[in-house]
Amino acid sequence: MELQQLEYFLAIAHIGNFTKAAKAVSITQSALSRSIIRLEKELGVKLLNRSTKEISLTHYGEMLLTHAERIVKEETAAKMEIFKPDRQIINLSFLHSLGSYIVPKLIGEFRKTHPQCKFRLYQNNSTVLTEQLIEGKADLCICSNLLMNETIGWLPLCSEELFVIVPADHPLAKKNSVNLKEIANESFITLKPFYGLRLLANQLFDMSGMSPHIEFEGDEIVTVANLVAADLGVSLIPKIPGLEYLNLKFLKLSSPHCRRTIGIAWDTSRMLSASVYEFQKFALNSFSDDK
Repeated sequence: MELQQLEYFLAIAHIGNFTKAAKAVSITQSALSRSIIRLEKELGVKLLNRSTKEISLTHYGEMLLTHAERIVKEETAAKMEIFKPDRQIINLSFLHSLGSYIVPKLIGEFRKTHPQCKFRLYQNNSTVLTEQLIEGKADLCICSNLLMNETIGWLPLCSEELFVIVPADHPLAKKNSVNLKEIANESFITLKPFYGLRLLANQLFDMSGMSPHIEFEGDEIVTVANLVAADLGVSLIPKIPGLEYLNLKFLKLSSPHCRRTIGIAWDTSRMLSASVYEFQKFALNSFSDDK
């Protein structure tokens, strides 16, 4: 049973005349008749009463009519949903720390080949980002990790090393690398709970059997870095663009060695529009050499 056959059947069912119905669907009367006959043979029942000039539906025809109308209506709705203008809008969420380099670069490069696409952008922590995906507010999320949920899919894009940062005149600044125990007694400046970077830092301290002395919790890596540069403590962050001008020393973490993986997440229970799928594919391909 083909969709076109159902459309032809609906035409004859609603109009009740082969000549007029054929004209309505822009085919010949004989072609319409053959299509209905094939449909009847496929179903093994008679759909039309052809004994009079005005065509009427049989009992089986009435049964098919209800389902055919629903099927064609859904097909029309699907086309409208796929091709309506706002399907060119991509709702993209991301961690605060990714808003200064990864996300702008991805969007800028993507729009060179997809200028018709527009973006709605949302920055937040891992908890809110997870909720936005589940609620359908965001189509995709660029993040390090999200809270566990059975419907969320996640694929890696790239990874970046985390460094211990200290003020340039700090005693540890003379070194090129440190281990986590060497900063155990330092005031620690970090992101607020539920940010991916904070969760990762917590895991590292837990693995080492230590509890950091948290001096301040912020929302942005740049804020954290500036507070360290002001000699208020030390921190553990990636080396993102813009921090090279601050009064900081980046020290490799020798033990435990640490990297955070950045990936792209989506709700697998929702169908991605063509534009969203294209951006997802573009993002994965953009970092294919880094994996």
